[in-house]
Formats: sequence, structure tokens, C-alpha cells
Amino acid sequence: MTTIAKTLAVASLALLAVGPALAASCQKEPNFDAWLQGVKKEALADGIPASAVNAGLSVAQFDQGIVNKDRAQQVFAQTFLDFSGRMVESYRVKQGPAKIAANKAIFGKIEKQFGVPAQVITAFWGLETDFGANMGDGPTLTSLATLAYDCRRPDLFRPQLIDALKIIARGDLTPAQMRGPWAGEMGQFQFLASHYYDYGVDEDGDGKINLIRSTPDALASAANMLKAFGWQAGQPWLQEVRVPQQMPWEKADLAIQLPRSEWVRYGVKAAGSKPLPADGVKASLLLPQGRKGPAFLAYQNFQVFLQWNSSLTYSTTAAYYATRMAGAPRVTANNPDPALTLAEGKKLQTILARKGYDVGKIDGIMGLKSRAAVKDVQLKLGMPADSYPTRELLAKLGG
Repeated sequence: MTTIAKTLAVASLALLAVGPALAASCQKEPNFDAWLQGVKKEALADGIPASAVNAGLSVAQFDQGIVNKDRAQQVFAQTFLDFSGRMVESYRVKQGPAKIAANKAIFGKIEKQFGVPAQVITAFWGLETDFGANMGDGPTLTSLATLAYDCRRPDLFRPQLIDALKIIARGDLTPAQMRGPWAGEMGQFQFLASHYYDYGVDEDGDGKINLIRSTPDALASAANMLKAFGWQAGQPWLQEVRVPQQMPWEKADLAIQLPRSEWVRYGVKAAGSKPLPADGVKASLLLPQGRKGPAFLAYQNFQVFLQWNSSLTYSTTAAYYATRMAGAPRVTANNPDPALTLAEGKKLQTILARKGYDVGKIDGIMGLKSRAAVKDVQLKLGMPADSYPTRELLAKLGG
């Protein structure tokens, strides 16, 4: 699952599959070739050399199959325990440290330069492409041109197509080298073209930024982007904790940061043998599956994971994976309430929307907006306000 596909899904942008006739009916210009000429004029006006523009756009074609995939993609609905169990515990938790050891010198240099630990970079490396093993092999320029021409998200993909031409102009990749998944990302970390252009680093010193074939370039570029997203060197990102049976659950919210001394006062304890320091370091209490499931303190650096991918499940898994490689034990599963099905999630979102809450797209995915609405309703109903949607809540709301 690629970065764009995951991000768009969890941002509630996934649609049910539609027929090719409907897809074609909302595309712009008399035809794709006429539209492409408009892109060419824009790129030239932006100062991109004609040689790069012609080289890139000459291979860009419209592919209805890409539109069909985009409109039929499945939403991201797994729980944290399910997703992390499949994506981390199965084999990546063992492979990650081996990759760090194999690239020890590069990681050491990168951490000194950007302040991002090897474990954090490797977590994204493993989840995105299995450490560069599965990057996709479709024509990137055709993907970007098709998705930019289609009516659904031209504001996202047209700038990506323009920046892909800038990458060609800079000499980093040829059009033929631009290969990846159907949604148009590139490289070992599945960068958007804009991220490739803005944050790419020539770490191996060959004069080109190649995030597909050069592992040093890919690792340094990921670190550079994480630093740009606000990574704070030397600071924690996620820590498993134990929570008491009773506490003000409404405090468990990523929008609320409290000193660790406050969490200690509420009865929160570290998951290991060491006590949780009762100091002024601020953190949020993260309950990805409610008060009965795993619990974490999410520090300021956790927000960087959410900037990489807005899915709470994906971001928590990536951050947890990084802690596992840094020496943390396997998370305690506890006994969380069963997750709602997609149909139940849609029903709950529909009820919340009718009550005036902004839940985003009604797609069954309980993202941050939906969870905020759940919390408010839980408070009004006198339920433990842990922001986690349950069948009990759905029943109380008449669902």
C-alpha cells in the first residue's frame, strides 16, 4: 500500500468504484492531448527548460485503468493491533535492525546531520517499500498525468506532474527511470514528486538525487523531510504506558499535551520496570483502541509521523515499529472493544453528521475528526470519553 493510496484513503477520499463512462464525463478540455498542451504551457511559463518538458510529456499517456484503480481503492480500516501485527511483528521487526547494521556508517552520518534516529527512518523504509524491495514499476509520468487530467483531484496531481518535470530538468532522473506504483509516488520511501524535488538529498555525491536506486540518497532524503516536518533531535516519540481503570478519559487526546507529572498523578505508569518520570516533559495520552486497548504517551515528535501519513493507525504503527527497533518490547494487547465494521462506522458517522458534527467523508473510517465527535458525544452521554467508537455508543445513539 503506497503513501498516496494510504493517505487518501484515511483522509476519507476513497470512493466506491464507478464506471469508465462516469470517470470520462468529468475530465477536462476537448481531449487529453489538448489538456497536455496546457500543462506544457504552464511548465514552460514556470521556467522549466523545453527539453525537460518535451521529454517528460512525450511519454505521458492517459490510462483509464489508473482512474479505475483510484476510484475503486479500498479504505484503510484495520485496527492498530491488526495492522501492527501484520506489518511489524511478522518479519519487519527482525529485518529492520539488520538493515540498520548494514548501513551503519550512512545512518550515523545522517543522524549527525539531521538529528533523526536510524530506527525512525527505517520504520518508514520498511513499511513503505520493504526496504526498497517493492517500489512499483509503472510509468510515473503516465500516472501523474492521468490523475491530474481526471476531475477528482487535479489540485493534488497537477503540481506533482509539474514537479516531476523539474526533477527531469535537474538531471536526477530520466523519464524512463521514473517508475513506481499507480498513484505516482517514487523511490524507496514513496515520495510525492514535490517531496522528491523539495527534500531530495544527493548523499552519495554523484551529482544526482536518485531516490530509487541510491540507498544513501533515499535515507538522507527521508531524514531531511522528517526534519522539515519538525523532528526534534534527541527527543522521544512514543512510549507504551499502563493506564488505571478510572481516570478522566477525555484527557486522552492528541490535541491535549500535559506534563508527565500530570499523567503520573492520574495513575499512568510506564510499561516497563522503570517508573514514569514525574517531570515537565509534555506528552499526549494515545489510546488507539480505547481505554481497554494498548496505551502510549505520544510526544511532540509523534506529530511528525502524522505529517508523513495522516492515518492514526499507520502513524502509530510506524512510531511503535521504531520503538521496537530501539529496544522496546512487544506491545501489550490487553482486551479492547471490537472495532466497528465499515458499515457500522458509516452508520455512526451518519448519525454524528446529522447531529452537526464534522466527521469528514462518511466512509466508515474513524479518523481524527470522527474520533473528536465521538469524544464529545461520549461526554454528553456520561460515557468514558476515550474517543473510541464502540457498538455500545452506536446503540445508545439509535444505530
